[in-house]
Amino acid sequence: MSDGHPESLIEVHDTAEALASAVAGEFLSRLADLQAGGDVPTIGLTGGTIAEAIHREIARLAPESGVDWGAVEFFFGDERYVASDSADRNAGQARAAFLDAVGVPAHRIHEMPATDSGLSVDEAAAKFSDDVRSHGSGGFDILMLGVGPDGHIASLFPGYPQLEATDAIAVGVTDSPKPPPERITFTFEALRRATTVWFLVSGEGKADAVAKAHAGAPISEIPATGVTGTSETTWFLDRAAASKL
Repeated sequence: MSDGHPESLIEVHDTAEALASAVAGEFLSRLADLQAGGDVPTIGLTGGTIAEAIHREIARLAPESGVDWGAVEFFFGDERYVASDSADRNAGQARAAFLDAVGVPAHRIHEMPATDSGLSVDEAAAKFSDDVRSHGSGGFDILMLGVGPDGHIASLFPGYPQLEATDAIAVGVTDSPKPPPERITFTFEALRRATTVWFLVSGEGKADAVAKAHAGAPISEIPATGVTGTSETTWFLDRAAASKL
């Protein structure tokens, strides 16, 4: 690739369940390795059905992993701007599936604000950006991203102005093409500060987007093409998601 980043890897698993188990095992292994090297890993999590399956597998495999959950920082690539107790929040889903189960302390989970904050979605995005700056990790060791049937990642949707955001860590979305309409998302600039990027994709409904991404579709059409890891980019697919490659 001309940008100096290594080529994307593709790993195909027979089923969504096999995909979830493989990613969970690899994730725990990477965390343990990073911690063994003295690092406090910074992780970007995603929402969605396959992410939830992966999160449950992480919780199941965690006791044998040797990971110190008090020494991992967790962020979310995007968040639905709803009440803090809403079932729609990615953070709530991740807490229920694994963060609380494995005992990640509250100060290590960096949630985006909720509507109870009383802020507008843009103000909430700015406040979260300040929090990220003060935390000062500088990027993600592992960033996990789901991909929508339209090729969106986080809440960066095809043709939307947030694709062009510069000099910002996170921005608000007010008219998301899928509900709820208001969201907060990391920008491309922030997501690109990842050492390792893992795309997690399952289901036949995503096969077109996966194929277009690997055919080099423009970012404006398939936003998933806009993020690569500085050392690794891996697409974890099940057979259905890989069916048009």
